[in-house]
Amino acid sequence: MWACERRGETFNKAAHNRALRQHLDDRSRGAVERKHQNVSAVLIELGFPCIDGYKPLRNVQRLLREVVQENLTEFETLIARDVEREVQEHQASVPAGDLLSILVDPPESTAREIRQPRTQYAAPGRTARTVDYLWREARNRSLGDAGEELIMNYERLRLERAGKGHLARNIEQVSKTVGDHADYDIRSYHADGRDRFIEVKTTRYGRYTPFYISEGEVRFSKAHADSYHLYRVFGFRKSPQLFTLPGEVGQHVRLQATTYRAQFQF
Repeated sequence: MWACERRGETFNKAAHNRALRQHLDDRSRGAVERKHQNVSAVLIELGFPCIDGYKPLRNVQRLLREVVQENLTEFETLIARDVEREVQEHQASVPAGDLLSILVDPPESTAREIRQPRTQYAAPGRTARTVDYLWREARNRSLGDAGEELIMNYERLRLERAGKGHLARNIEQVSKTVGDHADYDIRSYHADGRDRFIEVKTTRYGRYTPFYISEGEVRFSKAHADSYHLYRVFGFRKSPQLFTLPGEVGQHVRLQATTYRAQFQF
């Protein structure tokens, strides 16, 4: 199903659910659906993307965690091939004249969940897999540049529609004019003229995909919480969407040092 989703092919979740229940005793449609959501939660925690159609669901049985880890070889191969491909989908389709429609709500994470210690998904005596596809994608400069270009256009349109054309003309792509050491990518503005410091994180995968953020970027988000916004661009492969996390990043996601991988909790 994941491979079909990446290729833009449709698959029938209902038919898949029915086929599975033929091999299970007294399992309802909802129970099978929730189990797939549990699998998504394990994949995200291990550093893999999940199927967009199955929102991650917590409270995972230990046996399921072990089984998922034992059956990752083929999935790892699919992901490795996908990440190593040159990113040629940078001109992803956005509704003409309706760029602002890509904004959606962010994943829901409660403060209690963010404060919880990291769940140990590795079975005793077993070394957890090291997955670096997120890191390789994060270092893909062409993908990052394409995401920033999208947000530059988004911000210009947002301010122009607010009647603030003079502010739109002054938006600066700081990652280009100053460099990565600025700890944010774009300097934009609120409609009232206040600064809006934007860090852009772009992925070709789904909205729940973890992302990397540097210690300097985390510190900057805390020091400029009133003006800081993290823009998460996802689904860039085909039809990009966007959600924003305003203020200190640590208020929205759980951060894992040293270079932080920010992950939503379910």
